[in-house]
Parts: sequence; C-alpha cells; structure tokens
Amino acid sequence: MSSTTEGSPSFAGARSARYALGVLTFINMFNYLDRWVVAAVVESLKKSELHLTDTQLGLIPVGFIVVYTVTSPLFGTFGDRARRPPLIALGVFIWSLATALGGFARGFMSLFVARSAVGVGEAAYGTIAPALLADYFPLERRGRVLSIFFMAIPVGSAAGYIIGGLVDQHFGWRAAFWIAGAPGLLLSLLVLAVKDPPRGKSDEPRLSVANTYRDLLRNRRYFLTALGYGAYTFALGGLGFWMPAFLERVRGMSHSEATVTFGVITLATGFVGTFIGGWLGDRFLRRSKQSYLWVSGIATFLAAPVTYVALSNPNRNVYIPAIIVAEVLIFMCTGPVNSAIVSLVKPTERATAVGLSVFIMHVAGDIPSPPLIGYLSDRSSLEQAFLAVPLAIVLAGVIWTVAARLRDA
Repeated sequence: MSSTTEGSPSFAGARSARYALGVLTFINMFNYLDRWVVAAVVESLKKSELHLTDTQLGLIPVGFIVVYTVTSPLFGTFGDRARRPPLIALGVFIWSLATALGGFARGFMSLFVARSAVGVGEAAYGTIAPALLADYFPLERRGRVLSIFFMAIPVGSAAGYIIGGLVDQHFGWRAAFWIAGAPGLLLSLLVLAVKDPPRGKSDEPRLSVANTYRDLLRNRRYFLTALGYGAYTFALGGLGFWMPAFLERVRGMSHSEATVTFGVITLATGFVGTFIGGWLGDRFLRRSKQSYLWVSGIATFLAAPVTYVALSNPNRNVYIPAIIVAEVLIFMCTGPVNSAIVSLVKPTERATAVGLSVFIMHVAGDIPSPPLIGYLSDRSSLEQAFLAVPLAIVLAGVIWTVAARLRDA
C-alpha cells in the first residue's frame, strides 16, 4: 500500500527540516566511517599478533550485522511509538564507544564482541533517522532528500578506508579504531536539538505491533523491495569489506594505495551515483508511481557485467575504470530503494518498515557475504570468491523489476 503526499513540513518550518537533514546526514557519515574502518585494516589484522585467518576476518563484520539485524526491528517499533531524537542520540553514543573499544582487542573474540556492539547503536540510528526525515518532507521531494542523507554512505565509507588506512600505516590498527570512534561521543548531542515531527497524517490509525508486522508482510511490493535490497547488500557488503584486501593481495597495490584508491573511488562515485539515482527517481515519479524501483532495477542490471569486468580483468587500465562505472551504477540505487521502502507503507509504519527491511536485507545480504567470500578465498582464491558479487547484483535487479511490475492492489 502506498502513502499519500503529506505536504510541506509547515509544523516546524524549513529551518527545522534543514537542520534535521544536515545533522542526520553529517552523523550518518560517521556511521559509515565507523562501520568500514575495519575493512581498511584487514591486512594489518591478518599480520598482527591476533593471527586471524580470512574466515575469522570475514566473521568480524558478521557479529556487527547480526546484532544490527536482530535489534533493528525492535528499534523500528520504538521509533514509531516513542520520541525519536533521544533514541537516535543514544544509538550514536553506543556505536561510537564500541568502535573505540575495538582498539583494545586482545584476540579474535574481544574484537568480535566490540564490533558486534557497534550494531546496537547503528540499529537505533539506521531504522529511525530515515523515517523521521520522511515525515519532514513530502513524497515528491523524498528521493532527493534521502539521496542527500545516503550520500553519507560513500563519504563515510571513503573516510573509513582513507583515514583508517593512513592511521593504520603511521600509528597502527588500534589507533584507527580510537580515532574513528571518538567524535561520535560528542556528535550524539547534536541530535537532541532535532525536533520530532508528527508521524504522517493525524487521522491515520495506529495498528498494534503484531498487526503492523502482519500488514507489512502482506505488502508484496514492500517485501520484494526489501528482499531485493538483501541481494544488493550481499554484493555491497562483500565489495566493501574485501575490496581493499583484493587490491592489495590480488592486484599488487601497497596497503596505503589500496585503501586510498578505493576510498577516493567510493567517495567520488558515491556522490555522483547517489545524486543521479535520487534525481531520476523523483524525475520519473510523474510517469510511474514505481519509478524508484525501476531506477534501482535498471541500474543493477547495468552494474552486473561491469562489476564482473572490474573483478576479473587484471589490466589496471581496465579494472580501475570498470570499478568506477560499476560503483556509480550501484550507488544509483541507494536513494531510490530507501525512498521506495518508506513510501510503500503507512506513515505510522515507517520506522517499523525500515527496521523490518534492515532485518530482511542483512539476513539475506551482508551477514553471509563477507564470511562466505572469506571461506571461498581460503579454499581457492579471493579473485575466484569475488565472482559471487556480480551474480548477487543481477538477482537484485530481477527482484526489483518484478516488484515494479506488480499490479497495484
């Protein structure tokens, strides 16, 4: 079911809306910096006194994702029923503290626990912030607004790779975790000044928790959108975690060159791709109510063969441009698919819908992908293991296209 356009955010004015968008986007950058700093130090962890195998390295992000996945529906339910800014601030504080504690790890288990705790804080943030922004802005602007918010993904990810790699090179992997986590402990205070807007129209009845989940699971287009997001996240999670190690181990780059190169590419392509995707989704909304899904489906179909070339061709003059094109196309999906998720449900269900979609996409996506790629790498090679990524991208395109073609109820 699709929500109607709620109109401009007159309840607080444009200033409150802009402040919320600016603060939440800025903090979202640190969200992804903290999430991906571990990928920048994979090779250092492997060579460190912790003596980790590729399988263990692949399991480190799984602890985070499992906790993130399990707690997201819980925070989604809270986000539809309680004041949202304090919940978001608490999440920012928890994930930042847990990131810093990773720098004190003495073995696989202590690092695994610290990284897992990051998932609690990010679950509070990742489920509630998009729903809050959707209540600030009308449907016809939502693609561009959420694209701005999700531009923090490439910026933060790139910062995680670049800052993490450079700090690791000069001060060690422990310092990378400390520097990544510290700012968020203060930034959490900025969220407390964000106003909490009304959740959609005042005449929308609020369902019980059980009825809300039943309503969402019966929403075929929403469910398929989340499932396609799972295949997409499988690919993105595998690329994000293993690509710096791939460039260093398989393509022969130095450690700093690998992290900086991939970080810069992610930053540039993320800005371009996320902006184009959000703009196209809003632009074609007048022609199709499912324009967000069409943009996502077509972009992934185009991205799959280019990703295959990027991972299989050893010629630097070929694989670097291929990585750039593939990442532009992949990032084009970020704003549209998240806009689809919050627009396919009732306003009073949005945070719960985001939380449930997080659960679905991570169970099907980046919970299995980093350890599976690590497992396949231990038994063959990282280059061979990486070929699972373009297959997942194709699957995402198929599912989103099917969702877009469904007849409206």
